[in-house]
Amino acid sequence: MSTTLNKAADVQSPGLGERLSMVVSDSVTIAKRNVIKIKRVPDVLVFTTLSPIMFVLLFAYIFGSAIQIEGVAGGYREFLIAGIFAQTVVFGATFTGAGLAEDMQKGIIDRFRSLPMAPSAVLVGRTISDVVINIVSLVVMSLTGLIVGWRIRGSFLDAVLAYVLMLLFAYALSWIMAVVGLLVRAPEVFNNASFMVIFPLTFISNAFVPLESLPGPLRVFAEWNPVSALTQAVRDLFGNTNPLGPPSEAWPMQNPVATTLMWIVVILIVFVPLAQVQYKKSVSR
Repeated sequence: MSTTLNKAADVQSPGLGERLSMVVSDSVTIAKRNVIKIKRVPDVLVFTTLSPIMFVLLFAYIFGSAIQIEGVAGGYREFLIAGIFAQTVVFGATFTGAGLAEDMQKGIIDRFRSLPMAPSAVLVGRTISDVVINIVSLVVMSLTGLIVGWRIRGSFLDAVLAYVLMLLFAYALSWIMAVVGLLVRAPEVFNNASFMVIFPLTFISNAFVPLESLPGPLRVFAEWNPVSALTQAVRDLFGNTNPLGPPSEAWPMQNPVATTLMWIVVILIVFVPLAQVQYKKSVSR
């Protein structure tokens, strides 16, 4: 009798391979659902792409005339684009949290719970779908940058690495936003909460001004800011750095690519489990 029950349990419980296959399949399904939702509500994508365009034009033609960057071939505009790239992917990561907060409010998550699907697929699918948004934003950003005078002066492989690095960084940040989105109870609250995190990271950095122009404490924060590391890495890989300017002696600025990769790994290690735990708590309210 005992042997028969054990055999029945072995048949009913899926193995590790089957569980992984289920997670992948369900995650792809959720990602498709989110991408189709964007297609059906094009306003989201339109305003997502218009925002970086406005930032490029604003900074390039208004602030660009007041800020001089010596030693960079394209001047402030080439210096600027990497910062706009970093800002764009950081802002793009907020769609994960906003989408989760909206789904929680509308009861979509409860519908997912009633389906025979892997619970982790909701978060994985949500974060994967936002990579698509960031790809579209980066394409629009690149075209806009080329129009205002930005050029890629590094090698083709370095440029590809820069784009991959930005997408990986945005994917890691989306897990932070997932935690924030699951903690709040309304999409409107998430917008205010996320901006409290995003604005210090993007503006107290080297995204829009050189580090040497910042006062002491702010400069130290900016040098160790992950957004600064990403921005510096993108500038180095695109060949938009200032060869004549005084380089920062901070380790992250001397090794921006390695620093960005380390930040990505640390964020994923910390916030992927946190997001899973918070998801279980949120759906059990």
